[in-house]
Amino acid sequence: MARISIRVIPNASKTEVAGKEGNIWKIRLAAPPVEGKANVELIDFLSDVLDIAKSSIKIIKGMGSKQKTIEAPMTLSEIEELLK
Repeated sequence: MARISIRVIPNASKTEVAGKEGNIWKIRLAAPPVEGKANVELIDFLSDVLDIAKSSIKIIKGMGSKQKTIEAPMTLSEIEELLK
């Protein structure tokens, strides 16, 4: 299990990886940050990009914040390679 730090940018025109600043990945989300919609969109997006089940991805920290820590059953290098 690897953990990565993500900063989400809600209300973007489309959902996409927006690059990396230091150890933090930036991900633009088309969903608004209300009623957990951005968190659902983030899990859906990461599931597609990483090609793993949605239930395998967990938001460990930052449910109500733009700064999140995500845990997935892959190595850190595998996750980073797929996010590029």
